[in-house]
Amino acid sequence: MLTIENICVSGFAAALRGMRNPLNSWSRSDSAITYENGTEMAKIGPNDLDLMKRLRKAGTDHRKYLRMINVTMDITAMQPWWFEFDTYKVATVRNSCSKMHKIHSKAFTAADFTHDGIDEVPYAQEALDAVIVACERLRQDFNATKEKKYWRALIELLPEGYCIRATVQLNYEVLLHMYWARKDHKLTEWHTFCHMIEELPYFREVCLAEDENR
Repeated sequence: MLTIENICVSGFAAALRGMRNPLNSWSRSDSAITYENGTEMAKIGPNDLDLMKRLRKAGTDHRKYLRMINVTMDITAMQPWWFEFDTYKVATVRNSCSKMHKIHSKAFTAADFTHDGIDEVPYAQEALDAVIVACERLRQDFNATKEKKYWRALIELLPEGYCIRATVQLNYEVLLHMYWARKDHKLTEWHTFCHMIEELPYFREVCLAEDENR
């Protein structure tokens, strides 16, 4: 399970200006940037789009403007997915919900866990049900007594399928690397994430158009 909410893309205005700085070609820019309720709305013109594509194909030294297009979103995913996400820690920020401080604040239910594969294996499903019951009992015992042993046991017992919510900040350069590295990954959560990347404003036109058959 992976859910993505509250996607916000910004930085096109600065990216387009910076993209044209090396050749002092600002007069050739033909994009329109407007703002609605504080949200940046970009309509990229053909001149700018052509230059964006050419610089992107020229490599990371020339497409620095991609790093200036910022993306923030809220993601809820299981821990193994987050472990792989953290591979891309360059120029990213992740502000997660805290297991250490808030794991005992709400009752555990099956909805808190990814269990797509578990549901296909009856004895695995029975094991997860038992673990959820044990985690909930530990949570209640800790809340009742404040004895650290219950909290520690809960942290150690919590399955990796437990889902954590985080607000993240990335940019188009990082997302381009993530897309090609993960779009065919065996974790289906990455397919959901890469589909989201494809739908970001101008990402398909700028970053993927000439690469789809590679």
